[in-house]
Amino acid sequence: MPLNIALIFPGQGAQKVGMGLEFFQNSPQAKAVFEEADRICANNLTKVVFEGPEDKLTSTAYSQPAIFTVSVAALEAFKAHPKFKNYDVKFTAGHSLGEYAALYAAGVMPFDEALRLVQKRASCMEEAARENQGAMTAVIGFESSKLVEICRRTGAEIANFNSNEQIVITGHKAKVEAAMEEIKAAGGQKIIPLTVSGAFHSSLMASAASKFAEALKEISFSPSQVPVLSNVTGLPHSSNPVNLVSSVVIPAQAGIQDNLARQITSSVQWVKCVEYMASQGIKNFIEIGPGKVLKGLIRRIDPALTVSNIEKPQDIEALAL
Repeated sequence: MPLNIALIFPGQGAQKVGMGLEFFQNSPQAKAVFEEADRICANNLTKVVFEGPEDKLTSTAYSQPAIFTVSVAALEAFKAHPKFKNYDVKFTAGHSLGEYAALYAAGVMPFDEALRLVQKRASCMEEAARENQGAMTAVIGFESSKLVEICRRTGAEIANFNSNEQIVITGHKAKVEAAMEEIKAAGGQKIIPLTVSGAFHSSLMASAASKFAEALKEISFSPSQVPVLSNVTGLPHSSNPVNLVSSVVIPAQAGIQDNLARQITSSVQWVKCVEYMASQGIKNFIEIGPGKVLKGLIRRIDPALTVSNIEKPQDIEALAL
């Protein structure tokens, strides 16, 4: 009997020069994804992905389409492998940008349409970052309720609930700095400023969310083949309101268009996403794309859950089943 799993996909920050190259060299299905991405992007995307320079790949305009493309290429290589039949995908989810690969994996959007949407998202966010000086900081090992209260007082905002021990704050640079001082005064010891171009997942991205909402109106989403978790709510998008694991009806949520626009300014509810899937019987996850960030986060959210990674062809061969 196939093993019930969830497919999960990383977000911005997972990029590294050379990612996906081995899939390009060894999988015809993955190679086709990269070639289509080059036709759509027309900016030498795969050359930058495979060769750098790193500073160009790290820019939002390149990193978001690059991570999405590599994740889809790895997924297509996995789907073409005989081992894929050993798994029954019950949910898909992604961290921020990774939600687009999750939507693609669930059949909600074809690759070309999804990539163009990711490009638009990246350009909107990059423009908003230039308009407003923002900052982001990771806070580790600090009580979440106290952190939320400090943010309320200082005007900083929560970008990501990554795990019970790791939360990222965001917003106006001065407000984030004020929050950092209060966290230190309250005993916080692991406070790590992030090297980012803007205050993502904050109200400073409001102009990006507004412009992106207009672009989303042009998109026709197909019904999802499996439930896709929304970063905004931590619950499945309403396009597929029936849980395929237990057939329990999920309360209706806002539509995909609304959630994807809101996601740009809202907190990423990654802890809720993982806890929801676990509550529905999912014990095994496969992280597809560059890096192992989500594996580390899930280990902290619930050590009983198992995460395998696919970022190179040999990772597929190494899967337990």
